[in-house]
Amino acid sequence: MTVIASVFALVLLITTTRYGYHRDEMYFLAAGRRLDWGYPDQPPLTPALARLLSAIDPDALWVLRLPAIAAATFVVVCAGLMAKELGGGRGARALAAAAVASAAMAQAAGHLFGTTVFDLAAWSLICLLVLKLLRGADPRWWLAVGAVVGLGVQNKVLIVVPVGALALAVLLTGRRKVFATKYFAAALGISAVLAAPYLWWQADNGWPQWTLSRAIAGGSSGTSDSPIMFVLLQFGLFGPLLVPLWGYGMWRLWRSRYRAFPLAYGLLFVLFLVGGGKAYYLGGMYPVLLAAGSVGLASALGDHRKRWAAVGSVIALNAAMSAVLFLPVLPVAQLPDSPVLAVNYDAGETIGWPRYVAQIAAARPPEAAVLTANYGEAGAIERYGPEYGLPTPYSGHNAYWWWGPPPDTATTVLTVGIERDRLTELCAVVEPVGVLDNGLGIDNDEQGEPLFVCRAPLRPWSQVWPQLRALG
Repeated sequence: MTVIASVFALVLLITTTRYGYHRDEMYFLAAGRRLDWGYPDQPPLTPALARLLSAIDPDALWVLRLPAIAAATFVVVCAGLMAKELGGGRGARALAAAAVASAAMAQAAGHLFGTTVFDLAAWSLICLLVLKLLRGADPRWWLAVGAVVGLGVQNKVLIVVPVGALALAVLLTGRRKVFATKYFAAALGISAVLAAPYLWWQADNGWPQWTLSRAIAGGSSGTSDSPIMFVLLQFGLFGPLLVPLWGYGMWRLWRSRYRAFPLAYGLLFVLFLVGGGKAYYLGGMYPVLLAAGSVGLASALGDHRKRWAAVGSVIALNAAMSAVLFLPVLPVAQLPDSPVLAVNYDAGETIGWPRYVAQIAAARPPEAAVLTANYGEAGAIERYGPEYGLPTPYSGHNAYWWWGPPPDTATTVLTVGIERDRLTELCAVVEPVGVLDNGLGIDNDEQGEPLFVCRAPLRPWSQVWPQLRALG
């Protein structure tokens, strides 16, 4: 298990800088420059960590991604420990760790600095601790659960949904006594105290994350999934070759004292499907299912080396498929002719940013403010713009909208990605000055975005700012 986790971490580290920053990473850096107890679209932990890492080296992408690599590796280790908790020996632990390390979601999340990988790590640890508690371990483990949940909320508030589903599943499966301890009450208190600053900020600002969540559920995000895609992608999150293994694990858990886990999976599946959740929201459940399946499979394999070799070959193939699709393995020039961009939306969002910012700088009139359609373009300008003398950008997207409009004294504004019809309602003169082009023919959200110079605003920017707000 240790060797597998080490190899996994090494692969992520070797490939970490082959493409470039993801739009979300630059957005977290931008949020970190404006530290607060909360943001309209996320809690403060990940931006605060981005701020800390940028203080170490503001230009080193590999430094920014080190915590993501560590968190993803921790998920791999947790899978092995969950197999041990379920009664598995050395082979089962190695098999569980290898299965998770080979998974598309583990590799993709570990490659990018963001809330997803930390959420996956927190949920894996919670599952491991709950397995211990259901086995009858020291109830003081509840204190650790409370701490992880509280910190998890400071990373991504969505974690309360699987925690609630698992708690309900434990009650429905007749394991109520596990809650009958003072340590459970203490855990609730710990999680509430740790989550309180962010929840207070949200309440004080009208719960903007709820508004954003509804927009995402309505399909406004680039990674939003239709109901049918939500279902189909469950077979791809950890790789199609692993479906029999986690399906077997679900069956084994259902027939054991740990049946709360497959029941929680079912509850979350229905909830996210009906509520418009993204497919990866369910991803945190698969490590425990794979761990359970690995225990049963390792027992069946016994000492048969050829069978172990066959299983190892399947996992190696799954790992290779995942790496090609979700790690920057292929040269950038080969991406347009590959299936990578069709499968992995995020790959396209790590390419072209320096070139885009150079084009924006070339099109900008002297002294003009910059207004972008989305947070990705704004974050890229903050990251790469200083070398071109670009000012801090403005955007109506997500937290950038909260950070305010261009000054009312701005009579000339370069806009990025905003359609001309919308600009004619705002400015007396609208001049086209270019189109963003990554030069690679790679389709991403910025490729082909128009650049306009907006002169003589018809109304002060502070007055039109509410109508420029965009979510998702």
